[in-house]
Amino acid sequence: MFDITGKVALVTGGSRGMGRAMAFGFARAGADVIVASRKLDACENVASEIAAETGRRALGVACHVGHWEEIDALVDVAYRSFGTIDVLVNNAGMSPIYSDVQDVSEELYDKVLAVNLKGPFRLSAVVGSRMRDSGGGSIINVSSYSAEHPDKDAIPYSAAKAGINAMTVAFAHALGPTVRVNCIQPGAFLTDVSKAWDPGWLEREVRTYALGRAGEPDEVVGTALYLASSASSFTTGAVIRVDGGNP
Repeated sequence: MFDITGKVALVTGGSRGMGRAMAFGFARAGADVIVASRKLDACENVASEIAAETGRRALGVACHVGHWEEIDALVDVAYRSFGTIDVLVNNAGMSPIYSDVQDVSEELYDKVLAVNLKGPFRLSAVVGSRMRDSGGGSIINVSSYSAEHPDKDAIPYSAAKAGINAMTVAFAHALGPTVRVNCIQPGAFLTDVSKAWDPGWLEREVRTYALGRAGEPDEVVGTALYLASSASSFTTGAVIRVDGGNP
């Protein structure tokens, strides 16, 4: 049921962290993969590693998802190269740190909303419409526990991720019944970004988790494969927590 042999998956933010783990996971399950992020060399390196390990076709493409013209170019390259996109993962995100809420500039606010919300909207609209017209597909959004537990130090990010949760439900209805749209809502994961976190904060945070620890990037792959495959054929509009039991 979790086999996705012959499918094509596009993963944004796919060069590191959970995006990288999902890209490898899809390829190991039989899919060809498009790895997209802002830095072309990082995308190409991951794509080469995926192809060498799994034997699947893999392509690295540079794309800043906050810029709609780059999204349109990414989609064009994907369809020219593979002919289809069966699975779209809106994983790219950013959460800059600020010292005080009044220090959040309009430029910073716009950038956070563009990457975390505007980009996923455009990709879902463009790719999802093509999926619907060609018979179906699966869109997987990546939210955050901040969507339900807003952080005073990341207000624009929390707002954007809450928007992702709402958008998931709306797109499930807009693109159904052939396209399924779901959302993974992670807790704290030990990705590259976590290296910048205050160790004391992380220790206090995960102490409240039922599992008592942060997640490893590979631990998101099972949920992603479920949502990408026929195993989730009656699941759409769902926001699935993968957070170690974050209360």
